[in-house]
Amino acid sequence: MPNDELLSLARDLAITAGGLARRRRVEGVEIADHKSSPVDVVTQADRETETLIRSMLADARPDDGFLGEEGGAGTGSSGLTWVVDPIDGTVNYFYGIPHWAVSIAVVEGEPDPLTWRALAGCVTNPMTGEVYTASEGGGAFSGNQQLRVTEAASLAQSLIGTGFGYESAVRAKQGAVVAGLLPLVRDIRRFGTASLDLCAVATGRLNGYFERGLKPWDHAAAALVAREAGAVVTGAAGAPASAEFLLAAPPELASTLEAVLAQLDA
Repeated sequence: MPNDELLSLARDLAITAGGLARRRRVEGVEIADHKSSPVDVVTQADRETETLIRSMLADARPDDGFLGEEGGAGTGSSGLTWVVDPIDGTVNYFYGIPHWAVSIAVVEGEPDPLTWRALAGCVTNPMTGEVYTASEGGGAFSGNQQLRVTEAASLAQSLIGTGFGYESAVRAKQGAVVAGLLPLVRDIRRFGTASLDLCAVATGRLNGYFERGLKPWDHAAAALVAREAGAVVTGAAGAPASAEFLLAAPPELASTLEAVLAQLDA
């Protein structure tokens, strides 16, 4: 299946699933479980939305694999895997903050960010109606508008996004990094939804973004959006982006930001 057909399916899935998640938010949110810590919540809507996506994919692409935040992995025979976050930004969703996303990507190879080849992806914010799409070599778009990262500002004039983990010790270290970085940049934003942060780099709402501890479904689609918009998306010391570290920024800013973060032991 050509990438444009995969992209069309990813978009349809994300919009349909986003509609369900939005309806469930209006009806009221029920916490179903906790994951890595008491503040890392799973809602019933997370599970229901992922089940819907998985069912639709089973009908449309029965030979493909599946990797989802809530339901785990399912292997396929086609060499392609769909990497899904049914609700990215669950804490925002739980509190009624209209900044959460459905993220769906399809990758070739093992569903490991260190080795996969991302073919197509879609990130949608159902509360605002924004739909971000990208395909390998096909560019990145917000709706019908092609995206390009802004010209790199100096680090001192850059608005930088980041995120925090859920464990107390990890948060303490991340807070120290923010304290060291804050005097060196225009300002720092922590929106709470990694996929939308990466899309914000693609649109120019953020000059750069970094985070440690992301899961594959957090960035599979959005990293492709940022990359196809012209951003460098990398891990530490030139390694691929992974749970270890992810940074996204225009090329001229990326190396400077990475060097500063290395000095801060980010």
